[in-house]
Amino acid sequence: MKYLVVGLGKSGVAAAKLLLSQNKEAILFNSSDMDADDFEKKNPELKGVPFYTEELPEECYAQIGEAVLSPGVPLDIPFVEDLKKRGIHLSGEVELAYEFSHTAHIAAITGTNGKTTTTALTGHILREYYDDVRVVGNIGIPFTDEAATTTEDTRVAIEVSSFQLETIDKFHPKAAAILNITPDHLNRHHTMENYIAAKESIVKNQTADDTTVLNYEDEVLREFGKTLHTRVVYFSSRRKIENGIYYDDGRKAIYIDDNGSEKKVIDVDKLQIIGAHNYENVCAAVALTLALGVPMETIQRALPDFTAVEHRIEFVCEKKGVKYYDDSKGTNPDAAIKAVLSMPGPTVLIGGGYDKGSAYDEWVDTFPGKVKKLVLIGVTRQKIADCCEKHGFKDYEFADSFTEAIDKCVAAAEPGDDVLLSPACASWDMFPNYETRGDEFKDYVRKLPD
Repeated sequence: MKYLVVGLGKSGVAAAKLLLSQNKEAILFNSSDMDADDFEKKNPELKGVPFYTEELPEECYAQIGEAVLSPGVPLDIPFVEDLKKRGIHLSGEVELAYEFSHTAHIAAITGTNGKTTTTALTGHILREYYDDVRVVGNIGIPFTDEAATTTEDTRVAIEVSSFQLETIDKFHPKAAAILNITPDHLNRHHTMENYIAAKESIVKNQTADDTTVLNYEDEVLREFGKTLHTRVVYFSSRRKIENGIYYDDGRKAIYIDDNGSEKKVIDVDKLQIIGAHNYENVCAAVALTLALGVPMETIQRALPDFTAVEHRIEFVCEKKGVKYYDDSKGTNPDAAIKAVLSMPGPTVLIGGGYDKGSAYDEWVDTFPGKVKKLVLIGVTRQKIADCCEKHGFKDYEFADSFTEAIDKCVAAAEPGDDVLLSPACASWDMFPNYETRGDEFKDYVRKLPD
Protein backbone atom coordinates (compact mmCIF):
# COMPACT_ATOMS: atom_id res chain seq x y z
CA MET A 1 0.00 0.00 0.00
CA LYS A 2 1.20 3.50 -0.82
CA TYR A 3 0.20 6.80 0.73
CA LEU A 4 -0.87 9.60 -1.58
CA VAL A 5 0.17 12.98 -0.16
CA VAL A 6 -2.10 15.67 -1.59
CA GLY A 7 -0.85 19.27 -1.37
CA LEU A 8 2.85 19.99 -1.13
CA GLY A 9 3.03 23.00 1.14
CA LYS A 10 4.58 22.85 4.62
CA SER A 11 2.13 20.25 5.94
CA GLY A 12 2.33 18.01 2.88
CA VAL A 13 6.12 18.02 2.80
CA ALA A 14 6.28 17.22 6.53
CA ALA A 15 3.81 14.36 6.05
CA ALA A 16 5.86 12.92 3.17
CA LYS A 17 9.08 13.10 5.20
CA LEU A 18 7.41 11.36 8.13
CA LEU A 19 6.21 8.54 5.87
CA LEU A 20 9.70 8.00 4.45
CA SER A 21 11.20 8.00 7.96
CA GLN A 22 8.81 5.16 8.81
CA ASN A 23 9.75 3.22 5.66
CA LYS A 24 6.39 3.84 4.04
CA GLU A 25 5.98 4.37 0.30
CA ALA A 26 4.50 7.63 -0.87
CA ILE A 27 3.24 9.31 -4.02
CA LEU A 28 3.31 13.11 -4.06
CA PHE A 29 0.61 15.15 -5.78
CA ASN A 30 -0.06 18.88 -6.10
CA SER A 31 -3.17 20.06 -7.94
CA SER A 32 -1.43 23.08 -9.47
CA ASP A 33 1.70 23.05 -11.54
CA MET A 34 4.94 22.85 -9.56
CA ASP A 35 8.48 22.48 -10.87
CA ALA A 36 9.79 19.04 -9.87
CA ASP A 37 13.46 20.02 -10.00
CA ASP A 38 12.87 23.07 -7.82
CA PHE A 39 10.84 20.97 -5.38
CA GLU A 40 13.63 18.39 -5.09
CA LYS A 41 16.24 21.08 -4.52
CA LYS A 42 14.20 22.46 -1.62
CA ASN A 43 13.38 18.97 -0.30
CA PRO A 44 16.33 16.68 -1.12
CA GLU A 45 15.03 14.02 1.31
CA LEU A 46 12.12 13.46 -1.08
CA LYS A 47 14.22 12.99 -4.20
CA GLY A 48 13.08 9.96 -6.14
CA VAL A 49 9.59 9.86 -4.62
CA PRO A 50 6.99 9.74 -7.42
CA PHE A 51 5.85 13.30 -8.00
CA TYR A 52 2.85 14.51 -10.02
CA THR A 53 1.11 17.82 -10.57
CA GLU A 54 -2.26 18.82 -12.05
CA GLU A 55 -3.30 15.24 -12.93
CA LEU A 56 -2.60 11.86 -11.35
CA PRO A 57 -1.97 8.99 -13.80
CA GLU A 58 -4.67 6.32 -13.75
CA GLU A 59 -2.21 3.54 -12.94
CA CYS A 60 -1.36 5.21 -9.60
CA TYR A 61 -4.83 4.79 -8.12
CA ALA A 62 -4.57 1.01 -7.74
CA GLN A 63 -1.45 1.47 -5.59
CA ILE A 64 -3.00 3.93 -3.13
CA GLY A 65 -4.37 2.74 0.19
CA GLU A 66 -4.66 6.10 1.93
CA ALA A 67 -4.67 9.74 0.84
CA VAL A 68 -3.18 12.27 3.26
CA LEU A 69 -4.78 15.64 2.53
CA SER A 70 -3.09 18.90 3.46
CA PRO A 71 -5.35 21.27 5.46
CA GLY A 72 -5.77 23.59 2.48
CA VAL A 73 -7.35 20.85 0.34
CA PRO A 74 -11.18 21.01 0.53
CA LEU A 75 -13.04 17.71 0.84
CA ASP A 76 -15.60 18.63 -1.82
CA ILE A 77 -13.35 19.34 -4.81
CA PRO A 78 -13.70 16.91 -7.75
CA PHE A 79 -10.29 15.28 -7.20
CA VAL A 80 -11.10 14.39 -3.58
CA GLU A 81 -14.63 13.30 -4.49
CA ASP A 82 -13.05 10.93 -7.01
CA LEU A 83 -10.79 9.48 -4.31
CA LYS A 84 -13.86 8.81 -2.17
CA LYS A 85 -15.68 7.08 -5.04
CA ARG A 86 -12.67 4.84 -5.56
CA GLY A 87 -12.84 3.75 -1.92
CA ILE A 88 -9.52 5.36 -0.95
CA HIS A 89 -9.36 6.21 2.75
CA LEU A 90 -8.90 9.93 3.45
CA SER A 91 -6.86 11.27 6.34
CA GLY A 92 -4.88 14.40 7.15
CA GLU A 93 -1.56 15.56 8.50
CA VAL A 94 -2.72 15.58 12.15
CA GLU A 95 -4.17 12.08 11.87
CA LEU A 96 -0.99 10.77 10.24
CA ALA A 97 1.17 12.35 12.96
CA TYR A 98 -1.01 10.81 15.67
CA GLU A 99 -0.68 7.39 14.03
CA PHE A 100 3.12 7.50 14.26
CA SER A 101 3.53 9.39 17.55
CA HIS A 102 4.40 7.60 20.81
CA THR A 103 2.64 9.74 23.40
CA ALA A 104 -0.85 9.83 24.87
CA HIS A 105 -0.23 13.15 26.65
CA ILE A 106 -1.80 15.51 24.13
CA ALA A 107 -3.56 18.84 24.78
CA ALA A 108 -5.42 19.92 21.64
CA ILE A 109 -6.83 23.41 21.16
CA THR A 110 -9.34 24.65 18.60
CA GLY A 111 -11.83 27.50 18.27
CA THR A 112 -12.40 30.44 15.98
CA ASN A 113 -10.11 32.76 17.91
CA GLY A 114 -7.42 32.48 20.57
CA LYS A 115 -6.02 29.13 19.41
CA THR A 116 -2.45 30.27 18.86
CA THR A 117 -2.16 32.21 22.12
CA THR A 118 -3.71 29.37 24.14
CA THR A 119 -1.54 26.74 22.46
CA ALA A 120 1.62 28.76 23.00
CA LEU A 121 0.69 29.43 26.63
CA THR A 122 -0.16 25.76 27.23
CA GLY A 123 3.23 24.77 25.85
CA HIS A 124 4.93 27.46 27.96
CA ILE A 125 3.36 26.10 31.15
CA LEU A 126 4.09 22.48 30.23
CA ARG A 127 7.77 23.35 29.69
CA GLU A 128 7.95 24.73 33.20
CA TYR A 129 7.25 21.22 34.52
CA TYR A 130 8.16 18.64 31.86
CA ASP A 131 11.44 18.08 30.01
CA ASP A 132 10.06 17.01 26.62
CA VAL A 133 7.34 19.30 25.30
CA ARG A 134 6.33 19.88 21.65
CA VAL A 135 4.21 22.85 20.56
CA VAL A 136 2.86 21.97 17.12
CA GLY A 137 0.02 22.12 14.63
CA ASN A 138 -1.57 25.15 13.03
CA ILE A 139 0.74 27.31 15.17
CA GLY A 140 3.47 26.83 12.55
CA ILE A 141 5.26 23.51 13.19
CA PRO A 142 3.48 20.51 11.65
CA PHE A 143 2.85 17.68 14.12
CA THR A 144 4.34 15.37 11.49
CA ASP A 145 7.70 17.13 11.96
CA GLU A 146 7.79 15.98 15.59
CA ALA A 147 5.71 12.81 15.79
CA ALA A 148 8.39 10.20 15.12
CA THR A 149 10.72 11.51 17.84
CA THR A 150 8.11 11.64 20.62
CA THR A 151 8.23 9.17 23.50
CA GLU A 152 5.73 8.05 26.11
CA ASP A 153 7.02 10.91 28.29
CA THR A 154 6.47 13.64 25.66
CA ARG A 155 3.80 16.26 26.25
CA VAL A 156 2.22 17.84 23.17
CA ALA A 157 0.30 21.10 22.84
CA ILE A 158 -1.30 21.22 19.41
CA GLU A 159 -3.33 23.92 17.69
CA VAL A 160 -5.90 22.28 15.42
CA SER A 161 -7.88 24.14 12.77
CA SER A 162 -11.32 23.25 11.46
CA PHE A 163 -9.63 22.24 8.19
CA GLN A 164 -7.44 19.74 10.03
CA LEU A 165 -10.33 18.40 12.10
CA GLU A 166 -12.28 17.45 8.98
CA THR A 167 -9.91 14.51 8.41
CA ILE A 168 -9.34 13.11 11.91
CA ASP A 169 -10.32 9.51 12.58
CA LYS A 170 -8.50 8.13 15.65
CA PHE A 171 -6.87 11.33 16.93
CA HIS A 172 -7.37 11.24 20.70
CA PRO A 173 -6.25 14.15 22.90
CA LYS A 174 -6.14 13.60 26.65
CA ALA A 175 -7.30 17.20 27.06
CA ALA A 176 -9.14 19.20 24.41
CA ALA A 177 -10.34 22.80 24.38
CA ILE A 178 -12.85 24.53 22.13
CA LEU A 179 -12.38 28.21 22.91
CA ASN A 180 -15.28 29.75 20.97
CA ILE A 181 -17.22 29.36 17.74
CA THR A 182 -18.14 32.37 15.59
CA PRO A 183 -18.63 32.57 11.82
CA ASP A 184 -15.40 31.97 9.89
CA HIS A 185 -14.18 30.05 6.84
CA LEU A 186 -17.72 29.77 5.51
CA ASN A 187 -16.28 29.88 1.99
CA ARG A 188 -14.80 26.45 2.85
CA HIS A 189 -17.40 24.91 5.18
CA HIS A 190 -20.43 26.54 3.45
CA THR A 191 -22.68 26.47 6.55
CA MET A 192 -22.27 27.23 10.25
CA GLU A 193 -23.54 23.74 11.01
CA ASN A 194 -20.63 22.22 9.07
CA TYR A 195 -18.15 24.56 10.74
CA ILE A 196 -19.47 23.78 14.23
CA ALA A 197 -19.41 20.04 13.53
CA ALA A 198 -15.76 20.27 12.46
CA LYS A 199 -14.79 22.11 15.64
CA GLU A 200 -16.74 19.77 17.92
CA SER A 201 -15.16 16.68 16.35
CA ILE A 202 -11.97 17.36 18.35
CA VAL A 203 -13.59 15.45 21.23
CA LYS A 204 -15.03 12.53 19.28
CA ASN A 205 -12.50 9.97 20.53
CA GLN A 206 -12.27 11.22 24.10
CA THR A 207 -13.40 8.98 26.96
CA ALA A 208 -14.63 9.52 30.51
CA ASP A 209 -10.98 9.68 31.63
CA ASP A 210 -10.31 12.72 29.42
CA THR A 211 -10.94 16.44 29.92
CA THR A 212 -12.89 18.77 27.63
CA VAL A 213 -12.47 22.51 28.21
CA LEU A 214 -15.29 24.74 26.93
CA ASN A 215 -16.24 28.42 26.95
CA TYR A 216 -19.36 28.80 29.08
CA GLU A 217 -20.18 32.13 27.41
CA ASP A 218 -20.49 30.46 24.00
CA GLU A 219 -24.06 29.20 23.87
CA VAL A 220 -23.25 26.48 21.34
CA LEU A 221 -20.43 25.13 23.51
CA ARG A 222 -22.40 25.44 26.75
CA GLU A 223 -25.07 23.16 25.31
CA PHE A 224 -22.51 20.89 23.66
CA GLY A 225 -20.89 20.26 27.03
CA LYS A 226 -24.15 18.82 28.35
CA THR A 227 -23.99 16.05 25.73
CA LEU A 228 -20.47 14.85 26.58
CA HIS A 229 -19.38 11.92 28.72
CA THR A 230 -15.94 13.39 29.36
CA ARG A 231 -14.86 15.52 32.32
CA VAL A 232 -16.11 18.93 31.22
CA VAL A 233 -14.44 22.05 32.60
CA TYR A 234 -16.04 25.39 31.71
CA PHE A 235 -14.30 28.74 31.75
CA SER A 236 -15.75 32.25 31.68
CA SER A 237 -14.78 35.91 31.67
CA ARG A 238 -18.20 37.05 32.90
CA ARG A 239 -19.25 34.94 35.89
CA LYS A 240 -18.20 32.51 38.56
CA ILE A 241 -18.33 28.92 37.33
CA GLU A 242 -18.85 26.04 39.71
CA ASN A 243 -15.95 23.60 39.32
CA GLY A 244 -14.61 25.87 36.58
CA ILE A 245 -12.10 28.63 35.95
CA TYR A 246 -13.10 32.24 35.57
CA TYR A 247 -11.95 35.84 35.33
CA ASP A 248 -13.51 38.23 37.85
CA ASP A 249 -13.44 41.73 36.36
CA GLY A 250 -14.27 43.40 39.68
CA ARG A 251 -11.34 41.79 41.45
CA LYS A 252 -9.11 41.81 38.31
CA ALA A 253 -8.03 38.24 38.91
CA ILE A 254 -8.52 34.69 37.63
CA TYR A 255 -9.95 32.10 40.00
CA ILE A 256 -10.61 28.37 40.07
CA ASP A 257 -13.55 26.80 41.88
CA ASP A 258 -13.34 23.32 43.39
CA ASN A 259 -16.69 22.22 44.82
CA GLY A 260 -17.37 25.72 46.13
CA SER A 261 -13.84 26.33 47.38
CA GLU A 262 -12.38 29.31 45.51
CA LYS A 263 -8.66 29.79 44.90
CA LYS A 264 -6.98 32.70 43.16
CA VAL A 265 -4.85 31.67 40.19
CA ILE A 266 -3.33 35.07 39.37
CA ASP A 267 -3.98 38.80 39.44
CA VAL A 268 -4.24 39.84 35.80
CA ASP A 269 -1.97 42.85 36.27
CA LYS A 270 0.85 40.31 36.64
CA LEU A 271 0.21 39.02 33.11
CA GLN A 272 1.94 40.40 30.02
CA ILE A 273 -1.15 39.90 27.82
CA ILE A 274 -4.18 42.17 27.96
CA GLY A 275 -7.92 41.97 27.38
CA ALA A 276 -10.76 39.78 28.62
CA HIS A 277 -10.34 37.46 25.62
CA ASN A 278 -6.75 36.78 26.70
CA TYR A 279 -7.89 36.11 30.25
CA GLU A 280 -10.20 33.48 28.75
CA ASN A 281 -7.19 32.00 26.97
CA VAL A 282 -5.35 31.86 30.31
CA CYS A 283 -8.32 30.08 31.90
CA ALA A 284 -8.32 27.47 29.13
CA ALA A 285 -4.55 26.92 29.34
CA VAL A 286 -4.78 26.48 33.12
CA ALA A 287 -7.50 23.84 32.71
CA LEU A 288 -5.55 22.00 30.00
CA THR A 289 -2.26 21.91 31.90
CA LEU A 290 -3.93 20.82 35.12
CA ALA A 291 -5.43 17.96 33.11
CA LEU A 292 -1.93 17.00 31.93
CA GLY A 293 -0.64 16.86 35.49
CA VAL A 294 1.00 20.24 36.05
CA PRO A 295 0.68 21.42 39.70
CA MET A 296 -1.09 24.73 40.29
CA GLU A 297 2.03 26.21 41.91
CA THR A 298 3.97 25.60 38.69
CA ILE A 299 1.22 27.14 36.59
CA GLN A 300 1.18 30.24 38.78
CA ARG A 301 4.95 30.55 38.46
CA ALA A 302 4.86 30.23 34.66
CA LEU A 303 2.00 32.61 33.82
CA PRO A 304 3.72 35.99 34.44
CA ASP A 305 6.60 35.11 32.09
CA PHE A 306 4.42 34.52 29.05
CA THR A 307 4.50 37.23 26.38
CA ALA A 308 2.02 37.92 23.59
CA VAL A 309 2.09 35.78 20.48
CA GLU A 310 3.54 37.56 17.47
CA HIS A 311 0.92 39.36 15.33
CA ARG A 312 -1.81 39.01 18.01
CA ILE A 313 -2.41 42.44 19.59
CA GLU A 314 1.38 42.75 19.70
CA PHE A 315 2.73 46.09 20.87
CA VAL A 316 5.26 47.22 18.27
CA CYS A 317 6.56 50.65 19.27
CA GLU A 318 5.65 54.18 20.28
CA LYS A 319 6.39 57.06 17.91
CA LYS A 320 5.65 60.71 18.78
CA GLY A 321 3.24 59.66 21.52
CA VAL A 322 1.32 57.21 19.29
CA LYS A 323 1.38 53.48 20.08
CA TYR A 324 1.36 50.94 17.24
CA TYR A 325 -0.14 47.45 17.57
CA ASP A 326 0.12 44.51 15.17
CA ASP A 327 -2.95 42.27 15.15
CA SER A 328 -2.46 40.87 11.65
CA LYS A 329 -3.68 37.54 13.01
CA GLY A 330 -7.09 39.16 13.46
CA THR A 331 -8.36 37.56 10.25
CA ASN A 332 -12.07 37.50 11.11
CA PRO A 333 -14.49 40.01 12.64
CA ASP A 334 -14.69 38.35 16.06
CA ALA A 335 -10.91 38.46 16.50
CA ALA A 336 -10.83 42.07 15.31
CA ILE A 337 -13.59 43.01 17.78
CA LYS A 338 -11.44 41.73 20.63
CA ALA A 339 -8.49 43.75 19.39
CA VAL A 340 -10.49 46.99 19.12
CA LEU A 341 -11.91 46.54 22.61
CA SER A 342 -8.41 45.91 23.99
CA MET A 343 -7.00 49.24 22.80
CA PRO A 344 -6.37 51.64 25.67
CA GLY A 345 -6.83 54.86 23.67
CA PRO A 346 -8.64 56.32 20.63
CA THR A 347 -7.82 54.03 17.72
CA VAL A 348 -6.87 54.52 14.10
CA LEU A 349 -7.58 51.18 12.47
CA ILE A 350 -6.48 49.37 9.30
CA GLY A 351 -9.13 46.93 8.04
CA GLY A 352 -9.92 44.90 4.95
CA GLY A 353 -8.37 42.14 2.86
CA TYR A 354 -9.40 38.81 1.37
CA ASP A 355 -13.12 37.97 1.53
CA LYS A 356 -13.91 34.81 3.51
CA GLY A 357 -17.64 35.45 3.35
CA SER A 358 -17.81 37.21 6.74
CA ALA A 359 -20.34 39.80 7.89
CA TYR A 360 -18.88 42.91 9.52
CA ASP A 361 -21.87 44.39 11.38
CA GLU A 362 -20.82 43.43 14.91
CA TRP A 363 -17.27 44.66 14.27
CA VAL A 364 -18.48 48.04 13.01
CA ASP A 365 -20.81 48.31 16.02
CA THR A 366 -17.73 48.47 18.29
CA PHE A 367 -16.34 51.55 16.51
CA PRO A 368 -18.29 54.42 18.15
CA GLY A 369 -16.24 55.83 20.99
CA LYS A 370 -13.26 53.61 20.12
CA VAL A 371 -12.28 53.98 16.45
CA LYS A 372 -11.63 57.56 15.31
CA LYS A 373 -10.57 56.60 11.78
CA LEU A 374 -10.81 53.43 9.68
CA VAL A 375 -8.51 52.98 6.68
CA LEU A 376 -9.71 50.24 4.31
CA ILE A 377 -7.67 48.09 1.94
CA GLY A 378 -8.07 45.01 -0.21
CA VAL A 379 -10.91 43.14 -1.85
CA THR A 380 -13.36 43.71 1.02
CA ARG A 381 -12.89 47.45 1.37
CA GLN A 382 -16.14 48.41 -0.40
CA LYS A 383 -18.09 45.68 1.41
CA ILE A 384 -16.87 47.01 4.76
CA ALA A 385 -17.50 50.62 3.70
CA ASP A 386 -21.09 49.71 2.82
CA CYS A 387 -21.46 48.12 6.25
CA CYS A 388 -20.08 51.29 7.88
CA GLU A 389 -22.62 53.41 5.99
CA LYS A 390 -25.43 51.10 7.09
CA HIS A 391 -24.42 51.60 10.73
CA GLY A 392 -23.81 55.34 10.42
CA PHE A 393 -20.02 55.21 10.79
CA LYS A 394 -18.56 57.80 8.39
CA ASP A 395 -14.93 58.10 9.49
CA TYR A 396 -13.41 55.79 6.91
CA GLU A 397 -11.32 56.15 3.78
CA PHE A 398 -9.71 53.88 1.19
CA ALA A 399 -6.03 53.21 0.53
CA ASP A 400 -4.72 51.63 -2.67
CA SER A 401 -1.67 50.03 -1.05
CA PHE A 402 -0.65 48.77 2.36
CA THR A 403 1.99 51.43 2.89
CA GLU A 404 -0.48 54.13 1.86
CA ALA A 405 -2.86 52.79 4.52
CA ILE A 406 -0.17 53.05 7.19
CA ASP A 407 0.72 56.58 6.06
CA LYS A 408 -2.92 57.62 6.34
CA CYS A 409 -3.04 56.21 9.88
CA VAL A 410 0.14 58.06 10.85
CA ALA A 411 -1.34 61.30 9.53
CA ALA A 412 -4.62 60.80 11.42
CA ALA A 413 -3.13 59.73 14.77
CA GLU A 414 -2.40 62.19 17.57
CA PRO A 415 -0.37 61.74 20.78
CA GLY A 416 -2.27 59.36 23.05
CA ASP A 417 -3.87 57.50 20.11
CA ASP A 418 -3.29 53.88 19.11
CA VAL A 419 -2.74 52.71 15.53
CA LEU A 420 -4.00 49.15 15.12
CA LEU A 421 -3.61 46.69 12.25
CA SER A 422 -6.53 44.31 12.82
CA PRO A 423 -8.04 43.71 9.38
CA ALA A 424 -10.92 41.31 10.20
CA CYS A 425 -9.97 39.60 6.93
CA ALA A 426 -7.43 37.13 5.63
CA SER A 427 -4.34 38.46 3.86
CA TRP A 428 -4.35 36.40 0.66
CA ASP A 429 -5.42 39.16 -1.71
CA MET A 430 -2.27 41.18 -0.96
CA PHE A 431 0.11 38.92 0.98
CA PRO A 432 1.01 35.21 1.09
CA ASN A 433 -0.01 35.02 4.76
CA TYR A 434 -0.87 37.14 7.79
CA GLU A 435 2.70 36.86 9.10
CA THR A 436 4.08 38.69 6.06
CA ARG A 437 1.40 41.37 6.43
CA GLY A 438 2.25 41.86 10.09
CA ASP A 439 6.00 41.87 9.48
CA GLU A 440 5.66 44.56 6.82
CA PHE A 441 3.57 46.66 9.19
CA LYS A 442 6.09 46.32 12.01
CA ASP A 443 9.08 47.04 9.79
CA TYR A 444 7.42 50.17 8.39
CA VAL A 445 6.29 51.72 11.67
CA ARG A 446 9.58 51.01 13.43
CA LYS A 447 11.31 53.15 10.80
CA LEU A 448 9.03 56.12 11.43
CA PRO A 449 10.81 59.14 12.96
CA ASP A 450 10.79 59.37 16.74
